Amino acid sequence: VQLVESGGGLVQAGGSLRLSCTASGRTSSRGSMAWFRQAPGREREFVASITWSAGNTYYADSVKGRFTISRDNAKSAVSLQMNSLKPEDTAIYYCAARDSVYKSTYDYWGQGTQVTVSS
Repeated sequence: VQLVESGGGLVQAGGSLRLSCTASGRTSSRGSMAWFRQAPGREREFVASITWSAGNTYYADSVKGRFTISRDNAKSAVSLQMNSLKPEDTAIYYCAARDSVYKSTYDYWGQGTQVTVSS
């Protein structure tokens, strides 16, 4: 499975961006996809995830109410709509996928896309 992200860029605080991730290869309907991010000098952190089957979503507290994750099963794609962006959202955003929701780690990772929020 290969994951390719797109949609990063530079935006002013309060603005919006939409990230997309497309998976090529066979993805498992029992798994999920997620977005993580890593800011300079910080560890990678979970942002949001969504299950392929039921579309259950989960969010980090820091993005609840501002970010929305969605999926398109037919296209094996997931998106992250980011609104009310803050400078602290600046990071490289990574798309990830796992074959089972019961796994604690993700099996596949994208190359990352830069999001920069200016104040």
